[in-house]
Amino acid sequence: MIKPKISVGIIGLSVHSADFTEILNAEGANSGGYNSKVVAIYHPKGNPDVEFSEERLQEFAERIGKQGVSTVNSIDEVIEKSDAIMLLTNDGRPHLEQVLPVLKAGKLVYIDKPLAENLENVLKIFHEANRFGVKVFSSSALRYGSHNTVIKAGEYVGELLGAQTYGPAPLQKSHVDMFWDGIHGIESLYSVMGTGCQTVSRTSTNGTDMIVGNWAGDKLGYFRGIRMGKVGFGGTVFGTNGINSIGKFEGYQRLVRAIDGFFTTGKLPVEPEETIEIYAFMEAADESKRQGGKPINISDTINRIII
Repeated sequence: MIKPKISVGIIGLSVHSADFTEILNAEGANSGGYNSKVVAIYHPKGNPDVEFSEERLQEFAERIGKQGVSTVNSIDEVIEKSDAIMLLTNDGRPHLEQVLPVLKAGKLVYIDKPLAENLENVLKIFHEANRFGVKVFSSSALRYGSHNTVIKAGEYVGELLGAQTYGPAPLQKSHVDMFWDGIHGIESLYSVMGTGCQTVSRTSTNGTDMIVGNWAGDKLGYFRGIRMGKVGFGGTVFGTNGINSIGKFEGYQRLVRAIDGFFTTGKLPVEPEETIEIYAFMEAADESKRQGGKPINISDTINRIII
């Protein structure tokens, strides 16, 4: 018996809105056997400093329209038509406001990066989700690299001793520095290192950031954020049995599969504690930069914020 499709609504028009819809709604030979299908989208007006051009927005809208998706006029209308929500606004600032009606309605929600513009609002989103008893999932596609997913089990390099990742790190003044695109490489780093980072230090130049985290057990994980020269994603893991590469971008299919599984089962692919630590890692890196590279305690970074 074929499982019924889960009706998914999208808030926000972006490249991810179009790409995720094309993956979930594909038919025939291109179908991935997903249980979720996008049925409606609402596009709130974005902030002009990060909004896509009208031409790009029109391109995204046309691609989504070809997948049989209805454009509606409000968040409430998206919620009414959907079993679950993907909040894909290309900006962290409106996410708290936009997700509140979704949480009040009790809908499972995936929130695209950046989860919010600062750690305070990241914590507020999870606080509100907990208050309404609703699960929130957020992740970069870089978490789901083919090698990343087996390293924690002791495969690939044996026991993990440390890792380094790299990726683009353009700065967007309204957000904590690494929230904008640095999140991708840092999510990849956390996908293999897991939680337990204690302190973070950052060295920064105009073209590059080097952010070093000290994990429990004397393990180091570090991220190189690139703003000058050749840009790409990648990394290296160091283990008892070998040294190997990780972290290449391999498309959105595995992330979308995780979102579909979340909507189908209600089981979170990534626990809130890990997502919060990832954003605290980045917030602590900003504080380290302000203090000339001084190591900053992650627990203190989280605990100083009162919700």
